Amino acid sequence: MPMQHTTTHLATGTVSRDDLEAIVTARHRNPFAVLGPHPVTIEGRPGIAVRVFVPGASSVRVIATDDGVAPQPMQLLHADGFFEALCPERRHTFPYRLELTEGTESRVVDDAFRFASTFTDYDLYLLGEGRHYRGYDKLGAHLVTIDGVAGTVFAVWAPNARRVSVVGDFNRWDGRRHPMRLHPGNGIWEIFVPGVGEGVRYKYEIVGPSGDLLPLKTDPYAFSFEAETPRTASMVTRLDHHWNDEEWIDARTRRNGLDGPIAIYEVHLGSWRHMPEQGDRWLGYREMAQQLGDYVEMMGFTHVELLPVMEHPFYPSWGYQPLGYFAPTRRFGPPTDFMELVDSLHRRGIGVILDWVPAHFPRDAHGLAFFDGTHLYEHADPRQREHPDWGTLVFNYGRYEVSNFLIGNALFWLDAYHADALRVDAVASMIYLDYSRQPGQWIPNRYGGNENLEAIEFLKRMNEVVYGHDPGVMTIAEESTAWPRVSRPLYLGGLGFGFKWNMGWMHDLVDYMSHDPVHRKYHHHQLTFGLLYAWNENFILPLSHDEVVHGKGSLHQKMPGDDWQKFANLRAFYGFMYGHPGKKLLFMGSEFGQTREWSHDTSLDWHLLDQGPYHRGLQRLVADLNHLYRREPALHQVDFDPAGFQWIDCNDWEGSTISFLRRAKDPEDVVLIVSNFTPVPRQDYRIGVPRGGFYRELINTDAELYGGSNVGNAGGVHAEWVPCHGWAHSISVTLPPLATLIFKPAR
Repeated sequence: MPMQHTTTHLATGTVSRDDLEAIVTARHRNPFAVLGPHPVTIEGRPGIAVRVFVPGASSVRVIATDDGVAPQPMQLLHADGFFEALCPERRHTFPYRLELTEGTESRVVDDAFRFASTFTDYDLYLLGEGRHYRGYDKLGAHLVTIDGVAGTVFAVWAPNARRVSVVGDFNRWDGRRHPMRLHPGNGIWEIFVPGVGEGVRYKYEIVGPSGDLLPLKTDPYAFSFEAETPRTASMVTRLDHHWNDEEWIDARTRRNGLDGPIAIYEVHLGSWRHMPEQGDRWLGYREMAQQLGDYVEMMGFTHVELLPVMEHPFYPSWGYQPLGYFAPTRRFGPPTDFMELVDSLHRRGIGVILDWVPAHFPRDAHGLAFFDGTHLYEHADPRQREHPDWGTLVFNYGRYEVSNFLIGNALFWLDAYHADALRVDAVASMIYLDYSRQPGQWIPNRYGGNENLEAIEFLKRMNEVVYGHDPGVMTIAEESTAWPRVSRPLYLGGLGFGFKWNMGWMHDLVDYMSHDPVHRKYHHHQLTFGLLYAWNENFILPLSHDEVVHGKGSLHQKMPGDDWQKFANLRAFYGFMYGHPGKKLLFMGSEFGQTREWSHDTSLDWHLLDQGPYHRGLQRLVADLNHLYRREPALHQVDFDPAGFQWIDCNDWEGSTISFLRRAKDPEDVVLIVSNFTPVPRQDYRIGVPRGGFYRELINTDAELYGGSNVGNAGGVHAEWVPCHGWAHSISVTLPPLATLIFKPAR
């Protein structure tokens, strides 16, 4: 229930007892109709009454700022601090300030209730229609100056609330002091609070439709949160950064196209690297800008993908249970520091992909859950509301304001933080009503099917709006089923994503590589099956964080054999991956063969690079693969069309060996990939090739500088007039054990 107070009336003035009582007990539905300046009749003549409620004040004076009239004392109408001043000489409202005396101290402040709404009718109309995709410009907390008075406008959507107040450091967290103005047509509450500046903490105090006082709520549109735990208080923040990435942004459309190289380094900011000499602390955003930027540039990755940076009090969620959808976590610094991280990476020619979580949100009492005393952002029916896998709540995509919130959030990260792409988490859980649910635990759609029609429409609209906003950005779906046309345009019946993670390829290849080589011939189809559907989507090949957690072990641990064989397997695997059609993704630590499973609490084991040749050799190989991949058009230009790929031999299951060609847009520009997934070296292994000449060995994953045995072809081989695999020419090569070779014929 709202806070209870004594009700000692001293006088009534021009306000009714009911209104006065409702104000002092913080239950008035329209406080702006009572507080502030209002025309009244004073002794039969028009005048102005100024009313304020200041709990704890012993006296208040009105100081007019438009003339030299002396300050006017206000009459105390209620012992809890309700004051009124009558101005019979005034015909119109006028600017004024308040001189408050509390105990022995006096201060002069501006009255929040003398300022009009900052919302236009058009803003309110678009927000009500769910089509204000820049709602973050209006909702939330915004530093402004009105009539020469600096302060902050607070606005929040809570259509079913009886009362909403903004509380914070500036008003002693007292919900009676700043009850907000309701725009009844669309449920938006708003107030301008003078004097509130940057860095002030705040929340919303909400009385639900039943009259119950809810737990204090964080601002859904907050740009920042308090740096200290529990990180649940929002913070007034100015997003002010001088960007220096114009050249990158201007060229982004060309760089992020389907025919460009995309090699992604997936990073969890808190565990990438710690500072052991400083208490094993993690790096801040600005430190990451330098150190991560140096490393990714050296390694040749084109993009960094960050596990969700949106504020999340529960650190072990890795960001996948966000509280602040519009705020980068303060663990690593303020929002402007995160801007500098993105800006710095762009200046180095590195793109930034952000993991984005529109599938679900945590049920924390101070968050979106039961926000205004009703199931506002989530479904009311538990069969639609609760996610059985993660203990979280599912967004109600059929509510226009909710889909508007999420679409606006997607645009916000692309606009305010210059992100180059959004990787959308858990798409499968969004588009299927029965995802992880048993019969009777879900509600069919209106046609009786299991498709979540509202979620599908939301995803289509989100992609349409995002690509309409900037064709140079990317959206990437983590979709783990065979849903058709995920990465196809809307006009072709698709969901409109730019790319899709190839989860099937990942599972097949990781499983294949985990088998002892002696048994791999019985699983040869796992190497080749992905090429049956490789052109159905614009695929990214992901070796992501999901494969190295929850007891799965690191990629190194998945490989069979002794330490030499484990690294040889990894090198062969990565070589095959970089030759295979599809863009590339590696999770941090996998590039140097992290031996233990990833933990969010500890740094990557960088010391392994100084322990023998294998870790540093693998790291060198990944860097060389990235640079080769970016340099050779045949490895990236035609990823999503069969014209860019041709089998040479996919049937050597007995030898667990595979060979194929990759072609650029210029069909004469080709690269040849051969992989031997057994520990047996193969001499005089003959492979058909499309033309004669010298075939230079660009990559040999068994090279000594990568930690291998240095079996190979002395830099290349000459083609011979020996028919093989349907061609008139062929090459005879030495296949190293557990290795991938990449050749390029001379033009």
